[in-house]
Amino acid sequence: MNSNAFRVTALLLFSNAAWASAGNIDTHTPDLMHLSLEELMNVEVTSVSKRAEKLSEAPAAISVTTAEELRRSGVTSIPEGLRLVPGLEVARVDAHNWAISGRGFNDLFANKLLVLMDGRSVYTPLFSGAYWDVQDTLLEDIDRIEVIRGPGSTLWGANAVNGVINIITRPARDTQGLLLTGGGGTEEQGFGGLRYGGSMGPNAYYRVYARYFNRDDQVLPDGSDSNDRWNMERAGFRIDWDASTDNHLTLQGDLYSGRLDQTYFLPIPNPPFAQTNQGHLNVNGGNVLGRWSHSFSAGSDLKLQLYYDRTVRDGPVLNEDRDTFDIDLQHHFLLGERQDVVWGAGYRVSSDEIDDTYTVTFNPDQRAIQLFSFFGQDEITLVPDRLRLTLGSKFEHNEFTGFEYQPSVRSSWTPTDRQTVWASISRSVRTPSRAEEDILLRQMSTVPGVQQVLLQGNRGFDSEQMLAYEEGYRWRPRDRISLDVAAFYHDYDHLRSLEPGGF
Repeated sequence: MNSNAFRVTALLLFSNAAWASAGNIDTHTPDLMHLSLEELMNVEVTSVSKRAEKLSEAPAAISVTTAEELRRSGVTSIPEGLRLVPGLEVARVDAHNWAISGRGFNDLFANKLLVLMDGRSVYTPLFSGAYWDVQDTLLEDIDRIEVIRGPGSTLWGANAVNGVINIITRPARDTQGLLLTGGGGTEEQGFGGLRYGGSMGPNAYYRVYARYFNRDDQVLPDGSDSNDRWNMERAGFRIDWDASTDNHLTLQGDLYSGRLDQTYFLPIPNPPFAQTNQGHLNVNGGNVLGRWSHSFSAGSDLKLQLYYDRTVRDGPVLNEDRDTFDIDLQHHFLLGERQDVVWGAGYRVSSDEIDDTYTVTFNPDQRAIQLFSFFGQDEITLVPDRLRLTLGSKFEHNEFTGFEYQPSVRSSWTPTDRQTVWASISRSVRTPSRAEEDILLRQMSTVPGVQQVLLQGNRGFDSEQMLAYEEGYRWRPRDRISLDVAAFYHDYDHLRSLEPGGF
């Protein structure tokens, strides 16, 4: 047996032993780990209304991927886990780049999908999307992934145009004891995770974790390496404290560092005006999030959330240094016997510094982008346990286009305990990105006689707009059979285009 085969065999044996050890020690398993179909349809989701409601009765095209489904699938990354979501478009570009979207417009820089991790937006205003190469955590800590196919802007704001992905991790109470995982192979040459959870008192729990992986270059059709090796180290923590019967505090954070090999075309000022280079992108960052939840009564609660996120990306084409601070307040209460109201306000500022290269220039090279927001939503029960009407809107003010509004009307009819019919009309916007406003990008030209093309941002770029009409039907004829059908019509306006500016 050669040395590589020996290492792979040892890692696989270690992985099996680690799973067995974890199964004996980690006794606090979450409710979603072993659910029947009937129980899963009664799982409460929070992404549609920012409050708990039954999945089977939610007036949106929503699906849930559970921790058990992730474990059984054998996936080793969040993007791979999203392949399990029906209706979501997931395409792998290379070892570390993914194109993920819902209901069309999929691209490496897909800009109409909002991604959240425990309520923290991983949206970057640089290109109105998410860096999937750094969205990671210990997969065993994920409780569920809620995915809305369709607009969610009324509650989540701009850029939740074609969908919302909400990744929710398990409370520290449910991750007690020691967990050790590991594995490896020819492509995923080595990966492992370590977690330990404990108690800080009768009502306070914590966990700490570390994770590492090293992925080999993918192989091109001619048998050569594609120069896209990817390795990442990550560590984090979470603390949950029930300070009293009515007050709950959560504090969590992550740090990460990694390297991504790249092959890219670099414009040069002399013939042939472009060359193929190989280099690497260094990524570093971290985040910390705090959340306070207070219950006034059985039908009234308040949540205050703050987070700070730092991103550093140092590569041959683009160098980005970004700091984001966000504060969000949400209040939920019952108004009489038939109205369920939730409202909230938020503020976010994202400050960046971008170093110029020959390929990419930003003017200005430093900018602080502020976002102010307010939302309100009222769910009205027209017929108890049967018919509901939901009215709401999000109001935002951003640096690029000023004031934006995003209303929606949703209805849900439950004729029987096994059937739900829902419909909605929503307006969503996708606000301009920093690149669409301020970039100057040199690209190779495919036009004879033209050596290079300059792509320049437009300070007059308006928000992309969408008016969405949706309807859906859920039916569970048997305890082990479920049918979920959704139809939609999206009417877009002011979509981005590339226009010639001269030669």
